[in-house]
Amino acid sequence: MTTVQSPLAGRAIGLAAVPDPVFSGAMVGPGTAIDPVREPSEAVSPLDGVIVSLHPHAFVVVDAQGRGVLTHLGIDTVQLNGEGFELLVNKGDTVARGQSVVRWNPAAVETVGKSPVCPVVALEATAEALAELREDGDVKTGDTLFVWN
Repeated sequence: MTTVQSPLAGRAIGLAAVPDPVFSGAMVGPGTAIDPVREPSEAVSPLDGVIVSLHPHAFVVVDAQGRGVLTHLGIDTVQLNGEGFELLVNKGDTVARGQSVVRWNPAAVETVGKSPVCPVVALEATAEALAELREDGDVKTGDTLFVWN
């Protein structure tokens, strides 16, 4: 069992509300999404593991059971070419749950016309494998988003 915690503070909205068909259709995998508070912040690792993929706007952490969780900071933010994002770790680093990974400003993302909504996705999981899925209400960094059984 893997407990996945919120990498950000904000409001849980569920993947269906993400303004991107790849995420809202759960094509990447099941999970939820956070509409983040509009202030400069640091996205943290949602679980203990290794950073296997790292971009300014997205990262994947794989835990000891081989389960990968994608945190995607905003929608279409790849088009910003890293502007406004600061990496705080390196690919291949071992990170602890709650450790800062990327510094960014959701309000600045919104200012340039992108959605700051952040999908948090269980890669290669089935929807049935996730329990206690948070799809509404306010969340603080570190609150449980879902349990991957």
